[in-house]
Amino acid sequence: MTQTSRLEQAIESVEALSAEEQETLINVVKRRLIEKRRDEIASNIAEAQAEYDSGKVFRGTVDQIIDELSK
Repeated sequence: MTQTSRLEQAIESVEALSAEEQETLINVVKRRLIEKRRDEIASNIAEAQAEYDSGKVFRGTVDQIIDELSK
């Protein structure tokens, strides 16, 4: 089944719901997307913190960073 047909099938299913059910579905999907994004951000923060703790992060002035990147 292609991505388009799955999407079309989902839209048809949603259209079969009552207006109240559609609103509930929208709210649930929005909350889940927010949670997913929050988890991604938390994972990125944990990864950045681990890199910082292990010394893999370069710190310095703008000029020092530019010099480092030029090497």
